Amino acid sequence: MARKIPKIAVYKFASCDGCQLSIVDLEDELLEIGQRFEIAYFMEVTRAVKKGPYDVGLVEGSISTPHDVELIKSIRKDCKKLVAIGACATAGGIQALRNWASVEEFSKYVYAKPEYIQTLEKSSPISEYVQVDLELRGCPVNKYQLLEVLSALLAGRKPNTPTYSVCMECKRKGNVCVTVAKGIPCLGPVVQAGCGALCPTYSRGCYGCFGPMESPNVKSLASKFIELGMDKKDIVLMFREFTGWSKEFREVDRLIEE
Repeated sequence: MARKIPKIAVYKFASCDGCQLSIVDLEDELLEIGQRFEIAYFMEVTRAVKKGPYDVGLVEGSISTPHDVELIKSIRKDCKKLVAIGACATAGGIQALRNWASVEEFSKYVYAKPEYIQTLEKSSPISEYVQVDLELRGCPVNKYQLLEVLSALLAGRKPNTPTYSVCMECKRKGNVCVTVAKGIPCLGPVVQAGCGALCPTYSRGCYGCFGPMESPNVKSLASKFIELGMDKKDIVLMFREFTGWSKEFREVDRLIEE
């Protein structure tokens, strides 16, 4: 009897589409994926849709509207395995900057008729509304990590993705530490690896695209930034960029004051 090919679905919520494009950027590997998976729903690529249930659901984007909440719950029911991909789906994304401000106030300045806008007060990762089987970090995701996750799901094993910090990637590339040598603030010591230490390689501090590493010492790094002469407000804003609504980063202002 022929082996059943798993059905995969790719969904988008509030985001820039970059993580979906990372799937397309697999190029040669995408042909192999097409042979191993049945791509049943992927509106970024094709209008052809096959009904669920699906074996694997890949979800990009944060939950930002009441409609999003109902839709993600429906998607969870349709997918045996649900994988959150990217900073928006796993930590609320850049749009989570609104979580520290008044959405109602913003709407008054941006929209001519703000009364027609239906949005939530916060931009949230999908895990705040449904159970997620796996999170894949990044802004955008590392396409080879994505390939590893798909391979692992096929094989029924745990994906081999890093939980250590960007500093490990810097050491492997022979980079001189931008914080120690040049006094440049860098989130690398508390951010999960996956980008190949892209920014430090070009003498810039890490911006935190991949979110907090396993057991990050956020308070210690913030203290180092203070030693470098950074204003406490600037430190807070630095942690709030791409993955600021992650549990480990969202309370950095309180940690600084302790």
